[in-house]
Amino acid sequence: MNQFNYLHPASTDQAVSSASSDGSKFIAGGTTLVDLMKLYVENPSTLVDVNDLPLAQVESLPNGGLRVGAMVRNSDLAFHPTVKEKYAVLSEALLSGASPQLRNMATTGGNLLQRTRCPYFRDVTAGPCNKRNPGTGCSAIDGFNRTMAILGTSDHCIATHPSDMDVAMTALEALIFIEGPKGKRSVPINDFYKLPGDTPHIENVLEPGELITHVEIPPAISTKQHYLKLRDRASYEFALASAAVVARVEGGHIHSVRIAMGGVGTRPWRAHEAEAVLTGKPATPAHFQAAAEAALRGAKPHTENAFKVELAKRCVIRALKVATA
Repeated sequence: MNQFNYLHPASTDQAVSSASSDGSKFIAGGTTLVDLMKLYVENPSTLVDVNDLPLAQVESLPNGGLRVGAMVRNSDLAFHPTVKEKYAVLSEALLSGASPQLRNMATTGGNLLQRTRCPYFRDVTAGPCNKRNPGTGCSAIDGFNRTMAILGTSDHCIATHPSDMDVAMTALEALIFIEGPKGKRSVPINDFYKLPGDTPHIENVLEPGELITHVEIPPAISTKQHYLKLRDRASYEFALASAAVVARVEGGHIHSVRIAMGGVGTRPWRAHEAEAVLTGKPATPAHFQAAAEAALRGAKPHTENAFKVELAKRCVIRALKVATA
C-alpha cells in the first residue's frame, strides 16, 4: 500500500473542501476502498474520513418516503423497522449481500460506489483492464468471463456491477443527494450510473470532490416486493443473477411494476421493457415469461456466461411470482 495523507473533517463542508484536490478519496466503512488500496488498484494521495459526519440517520419524510443518510450501515438499514415493513425488497437485498461483519461496516453511500469484482480489474498482474488503465484493453472479453455482464456491455468493458442494495434501490427509484464544490444536487439512481461505452473508468456522474450525503426513497404504498438472488453458494457470494420487484396488484392485474436486475449488467439494470409487458396485464405465468424474455432480449453473452441469459429469465419469473402471490 502506498503512502497517503489522512484527513478527518468535522463537517460536510470541510469534507468537500478537503477532497477537492486530484487524488483524494472519501473513506467510510472502507470495505471496498481499503481492499483496492491493498491490491494497488486504488492509489489515493489523500483519504478524507467521513465517519464522524452527521449522515447516519434514517428518517421518515412528510410524503411517506424515507431519507437514508450516506453513513447508515447496511445492517442498521436492513433491520430498520420502517425498511422491513415498507421496503422489504431493500431489506432482503441488503441481507443477501456480503457477511454480517461486512454489513456492520459497509455504508449506504459506499455501497452506491461499490466497484466491480472482475478479476482483471482487481489483479494488476492479470492482464490489461480499461477500467483500471484506460486504453489498455479488456482481458475478460476473451478470458475468464463466467461472472461478467451480458447487458450494457461494450467492446471496451464487460465488468459486472456487484451491488445487491443498488438493484433494490433502482427498483424503488431512489434519489441520490450530492454535495460538492459547485453546490448541492440530486440525481435519480437510474441516471447515476454510466454505461462503460469507450470510457469504462467513468462509472457514475460524480465529479471530483462530490460527496453523497443521503438517499431519498419514494413512498411504496400498497406494493408487493421481493428480492431474489441466485449465486454459486448460499452466502458471502456475489450474484450470478438477481431480480428486485416492486409491484402493485389490484384484482389479480398488475397495476404497476418496477423490475431491476443484478449480476447481469454493467450497472444496476432497470428492465423497462419487461415492465411495459406486464403493466395492466393479469399476474400469470405466461405474462411473467413474456416479461423475462423482454428483459433479456438485448443480452450479449460471451464465451463462458451464456447460461446467464436463461438463469436471469428464471430469476425474473420467480421474483415476479413471489412478489405478486
